[in-house]
Amino acid sequence: MFDILKDRIYRHLFLAQVVALLGTGLATVALGLLAYDLAGDDAAMVLGTVFFIKMVAYVGIAPVAGAFADRVNRRAFLVTLDLVRAGVALCLPFVTEVWQVYVLIFLLQAASAGFTPTFQATIPDVLPDEARYTRALSLSRLAYDLENIASPTLAALLLTVMSYNALFLGTVIGFVASAVLVVSVLLPGPKPAVPRGIYDRTTRGMRIYLATPRLRGLLALNLAAAAAGAMVLVNSVVLVRGTLGLSASALAWTMFAFGAGSMIAAILLPKLLDWVPDRPVMVAGASLMVVTLLGLAVEIASLGLVWPVLLGAWLLVGLGYAAVLTPSGRLLRRSAHAEDRPALFAAQFALSHTCWLATYPLSGWLMTRFGVVTALIFLAAVAMVGLVLALRLWPRHDPETLAHHHDNLPLDHPHLQGQRDHAHPFVVDDFHPRWASQL
Repeated sequence: MFDILKDRIYRHLFLAQVVALLGTGLATVALGLLAYDLAGDDAAMVLGTVFFIKMVAYVGIAPVAGAFADRVNRRAFLVTLDLVRAGVALCLPFVTEVWQVYVLIFLLQAASAGFTPTFQATIPDVLPDEARYTRALSLSRLAYDLENIASPTLAALLLTVMSYNALFLGTVIGFVASAVLVVSVLLPGPKPAVPRGIYDRTTRGMRIYLATPRLRGLLALNLAAAAAGAMVLVNSVVLVRGTLGLSASALAWTMFAFGAGSMIAAILLPKLLDWVPDRPVMVAGASLMVVTLLGLAVEIASLGLVWPVLLGAWLLVGLGYAAVLTPSGRLLRRSAHAEDRPALFAAQFALSHTCWLATYPLSGWLMTRFGVVTALIFLAAVAMVGLVLALRLWPRHDPETLAHHHDNLPLDHPHLQGQRDHAHPFVVDDFHPRWASQL
């Protein structure tokens, strides 16, 4: 898996991702402490609003940014957004009012909503070979999981010698370092696209996404991952500190179990995906999450919550979570032409975060209003709905090359070459505005 780091361009991009994630993780810790300073006992409400603003920025900005990402120099675009994020982070230590936090977080996340899909769409152009790209996806998943472990640890060490405001400087350094690494390499430019109107460009990624059966299935699986992930991320603190009465370090180990499961999957998936198609791997991951949540609910209802059981459950949820999310880039890559990839990755970014926008508050409300067993069963049911929809929307037989018939083009059109029936790698585009049934 690590052999792809020999590619200089990818190595610099991967390191840029790692340092930016470390900086973001430091900011997450610092924001919690800043919210407590500004709002006291209302800090949870402030942080909840911050997460809501983050998701709104992701859902609203990503498709617009993706619409224009094929018309700008990728390197300049990514570096500019990194510097915007660094500038916003530099302002955070000086805020004195809660509303200032909200404004700055919206600006920071709006820049991230433009950066992340463009960055993700660049990788398949840097690594066009699918096997190497699969390993890059696993490395990316590994980086996200390591960030969840490394950033809190680094923050804890730094807080012993400095105030939390200094952590924002670490965030600034992370984004600036990311910009330097991106500017140090030449990135492949997006292929020239057909001139389109603003509405067409803004909605193109969504239209391609929702017209492609495998991607509709991916969206349903994103719902399953968001339901299980929200149970872990929102409610672990209540389970560990409240129900079990354990320490903050126990909470860290509980979150580590989830991250460790995801890391194990990220390490194993490249070899597995060389032999097994994406669909059964992702379906198995979603099934594992559903079964684990239901099993934990039964265990708690009958015997009560036991910490080792919770650790094992979160490890399994992490395995299933990564099994769903890691191959998603492969589906996006094969579902669009290169010039449409930025818009398609932006659509995935926005739609997947729409699932989180729904499951984050749902998870917290269920836990607060009805307790852990009901929360586990209900979120398992939501994940099951996602799994069943994926099985229905994403056909078991899903060839890349599809034999199909054209009624929408004149017979002398260059694409047809005199044949209305033909076969080629099929994606939704101007010549194929909707998915075709195989001949």
